[in-house]
Amino acid sequence: MPNELEEDELFFQDIDVLQSHGINVADIKKLKSVGICTVKGIQMTTKRKLLQIKGISEAKVDKIKEAVAKCCSSGFFTALEYSEIRKQCFRISTGSMELDKLLGGGIESMSITEAFGEFRTGKTQISHTLCVTAQLPGPNNYPGGKVMFIDTENTFRPNRLRSIADRFNLDHEAMLGNIVFCRAYTSEQQFEVLDMVSAKFHEEAGVFKLLIIDSIMALFRVDYSGRGELADRQQKLGQMLSKLQKISEEYNVAVWITNQMTADPGATMSFQSDPKKPIGGHILAHASTTRISLRKGRGELRIAKIYDSPDLPECEATYAITNEGITDAKE
Repeated sequence: MPNELEEDELFFQDIDVLQSHGINVADIKKLKSVGICTVKGIQMTTKRKLLQIKGISEAKVDKIKEAVAKCCSSGFFTALEYSEIRKQCFRISTGSMELDKLLGGGIESMSITEAFGEFRTGKTQISHTLCVTAQLPGPNNYPGGKVMFIDTENTFRPNRLRSIADRFNLDHEAMLGNIVFCRAYTSEQQFEVLDMVSAKFHEEAGVFKLLIIDSIMALFRVDYSGRGELADRQQKLGQMLSKLQKISEEYNVAVWITNQMTADPGATMSFQSDPKKPIGGHILAHASTTRISLRKGRGELRIAKIYDSPDLPECEATYAITNEGITDAKE
């Protein structure tokens, strides 16, 4: 069984510990400058990537990897030990009990949850509600915490959060103070921001509980147009999603991403009931741990369906969009 110390170190073993294994402070600083702040972060980075850091030679990379091997366990666990580690996972409520039930209790940490749907299906509304609910203490000793919001479509509205906060009797200023916001204008900037996100999560270890990107594909769609650039786009997207997955595991945070839909020209040939599909292709489909599709119902009602998940059954849930954020649908 991993002891308490090991469980804590699993997420936040600072790379400063490498000093005691002969790695000098200047090299550690160089690693931190590119967002690698934990021992696990080095394990998650390829040698080729480390060699791209200015001032880090091949000999230094070997020395760093050697030091990391001394600090860490072999990486093999029994299923029983791993089930203990998984107990560190928590879930964040969406504001709707029905939607939470569909998601097995809420948005899960250490994984990426993707919601896709047409416009007006509630993607951004769920994102705003999560900004507030993530700050509330929840079941299984979840203490609540800060939120990082990366906005690519200019949809983030602090005033929208105030009306949601009133529902939970939260102080507006304290609530808004716990949300760190960043606006990204290009897919390149969106990628680079994640290095800063890593550094921020490390700086305030254990404080951040949720990372939201609304929406994940919007800038890629603009920056890469036409079939000729598709391979390049998917490669860059793959790198970004890999980084997101690492952040979610390294810092034990929940990652919530929203995605857009596109018409599938081949769907009419195969008699699919819904000729629209989420963009991002297989790369995004495989990177997201849980995918939910959102569609409109009557009036304020919206329907969420589990589209893909490693441990949740294919079910549907109905929720409503109100002035107070996402709530259960009133019959």
